Amino acid sequence: MSEERFGEFVLVRRHGPVAELVLDRPKAMNAVSTEMARSLGGACAALAADRDARVVVLTSSHERAFCVGADLKERNSFSDADLLRQRPVTRGAYTGVLELPMPTIAAVHGFALGGGFELALSCDLIVADRTAVVGLPEVSVGVIPGGGGTQLLPRRVGAARAAELVFSARRVEAAEAAELGLVDQLVDEGRDKVEALALAARIAGNSPVGLRAAKRALRLGHGLDLRAGLEVEDAAWRSVAFSADRAEGVAAFNEKRKPQWPGE
Repeated sequence: MSEERFGEFVLVRRHGPVAELVLDRPKAMNAVSTEMARSLGGACAALAADRDARVVVLTSSHERAFCVGADLKERNSFSDADLLRQRPVTRGAYTGVLELPMPTIAAVHGFALGGGFELALSCDLIVADRTAVVGLPEVSVGVIPGGGGTQLLPRRVGAARAAELVFSARRVEAAEAAELGLVDQLVDEGRDKVEALALAARIAGNSPVGLRAAKRALRLGHGLDLRAGLEVEDAAWRSVAFSADRAEGVAAFNEKRKPQWPGE
């Protein structure tokens, strides 16, 4: 297993074709400062360009929190001009996760609040343990979710449910979060990272070209009418139908062996 650090607060660990993207600011419960946001954006840019990374798992180095959101202590000292200058940096961190071209899984335990929950929502799947507490409490401090929460949450749970959660700013514990669809898989305490990495390893056994195309079709087709969505799917299909991965997959099936994906 190799490691690469991006700034002081973000780490990427390699587990073969699975890349673990670690939020590593434990002294602040992974509160997203300007520096951390810049590092997260840089790490995502590097991963997006890495053809060897088939799946990304977003994890936390803190025992009791995934991420508590924006660093409000830092923001307390900001002028309006400071906040405006920070906005592209923080937005780049969230969109960096959201726009990763390969499948992404968030491994959540403890607090995942505000921007922390938005980072998880930016992933394709969320695996949470029974200590997880999630929510978008931004209106309680005079702002709104700004890392994609007002757009990503309704796509998960519907407009009315998202409105209730955003307007009330309430925290949702793990069992209810699973019931409402705020998380996708609920696991025993302390098992979120283990189970997320295991799921990532299973996914990574499939064609990297196919995985990226499938994600593109799922993301771009969401919300379109059926006819338009099928056109998105057809374009994604055409991007893989004549690939080396498709040829290898068919050959491996017929030869009853494990595929050796070229990744192209």
